[in-house]
Amino acid sequence: MIGIIDYQAGNLTSVARALDYLGLKWIISEDPEELRKCERIIFPGVGAAGSAMASLRKRGLDEFLKEAYQKGIPILGICLGTQIILEESEEDGGTKTLGLIKGRVKRFPEPLVYEGERLKVPHMGWNRVEWVSPHPVIEGLDSDFEYYFVHSYFPIIPEEMVLGITFYGINFVSALSFRNLVAFQFHPEKSGRPGLRILQNFGKWVP
Repeated sequence: MIGIIDYQAGNLTSVARALDYLGLKWIISEDPEELRKCERIIFPGVGAAGSAMASLRKRGLDEFLKEAYQKGIPILGICLGTQIILEESEEDGGTKTLGLIKGRVKRFPEPLVYEGERLKVPHMGWNRVEWVSPHPVIEGLDSDFEYYFVHSYFPIIPEEMVLGITFYGINFVSALSFRNLVAFQFHPEKSGRPGLRILQNFGKWVP
């Protein structure tokens, strides 16, 4: 069973529909006790870091995530969920986040200019990922595939945790992995067949 964390910060139905398509069993819950019964966890999210952290703390999900990570439960972060697992974010004037792994979250520079063209922030739409390290969750993918992004911030992490890099005016980390945690700045559940492959691989991944 895959537990999808509900902290009022994500389009959870898209994740659930993708898991349904793959034949994977899931529950959506904001109850840590219910989520503790799950074999693996998906931590999605859209929105602002500050309000998301407040919602997690209110429900006790911050401590649940720390506990699950320490126990070695496979965890998949998506978009805002990828950012919140780090130590701090520039968003909302500076937000202390979960600190499951080392790193911080930085906003795209403004103006963001490439070859004389000013790029829009947030970065929204389809883009490629250059995979820089092998990992079971990205098995079967290559750098020609595109994935769906919607974000203004991106992770700054130690080099050994970097799984994938994307270019949007600058190179930024779009995928990371460490121990029993893997996370993507893009939305696998909205990324067609390549995204479904990621979710399928996660459903059988044993860290």
